[in-house]
Amino acid sequence: MDRIEESSMDVVLRTDGLSKNYGAVRALDGLTLEVGRGEVLGYLGPNGAGKTTTIRLLLGLITASAGSAQAFGQDVAQHKAEVHARLAYVPGEATLWPSLTGAETLHLLGRIHGQTDLGYRDLLMERFDFDASKKVRTYSKGNRQKINLIAAFATRADLLVLDEPTSGLDPLMEQAFRQAVLEAKGNGQTVFLSSHILDEVEALCDRVAILRAGRLAEIGTLTQMRHLSALTVDASFPGDPPAVGHLPGVSAVQVVGRHLTCQVIGPVDTLLSVIAAAHPSMLLSREPSLEELFLSLYGGDEVYRDETVSEVPQ
Repeated sequence: MDRIEESSMDVVLRTDGLSKNYGAVRALDGLTLEVGRGEVLGYLGPNGAGKTTTIRLLLGLITASAGSAQAFGQDVAQHKAEVHARLAYVPGEATLWPSLTGAETLHLLGRIHGQTDLGYRDLLMERFDFDASKKVRTYSKGNRQKINLIAAFATRADLLVLDEPTSGLDPLMEQAFRQAVLEAKGNGQTVFLSSHILDEVEALCDRVAILRAGRLAEIGTLTQMRHLSALTVDASFPGDPPAVGHLPGVSAVQVVGRHLTCQVIGPVDTLLSVIAAAHPSMLLSREPSLEELFLSLYGGDEVYRDETVSEVPQ
């Protein structure tokens, strides 16, 4: 049976032990996750971590060495036509027809997919400030990427698979992209977003999955993942700052004059009690950003592998 029932959370995308080997190299190792209807999942990892391999497996472009992937309850490898009719894909590099105009390309991509919301497509063209009258060969990388984005979002597909989708876009156009993602989410569409732009992921995603050397290292909301990195505490005092370096979970203590900065992992009550006893004139605490969470997994480790290994088609 390659057809499975979607669970009560309306699972749109599911992988179970999904793995891919390229010779002796395991590019993806036992990926198991679920993505629900209307959810935006951020998929992170450095080059060579297995992101591109994952997306090719989800699209049915390569064959898994082990495990399975399903979209809408159907095996993606065995039901490619049915699955692709309900998804839209944006690659990081736009490979289009150079002799066609932007309008002709959008029309062709819409025909290939099978459905296009023409009114929404026109709105997206306006938002992305896209001139569709020119030949594709004359467009910059950013304008070629706009074609893929406009075509994908205009399908109103149930599942959007986006692989480094804002590559080549300027900051203003990135805002247009973010608005389109939020509109897709509000429309009940599911978004699988692979990106190197951490603030983009932080702004858009309900959950984040982080790959480490082909394995799923962490998955959860940003709140659930705060334990990966320390809370930063800044305080100023009317006199000398108290000694806190010996307290449990406290590290990276810096004292400059009457100002104290430190980090703490775990319970903060002991640290706060010591600071409060010294009558601080200023006290601030800050949770780690997504970039800090990411670096807590990758900082200082030799995790980058040869990206060409996972780029070999099969």
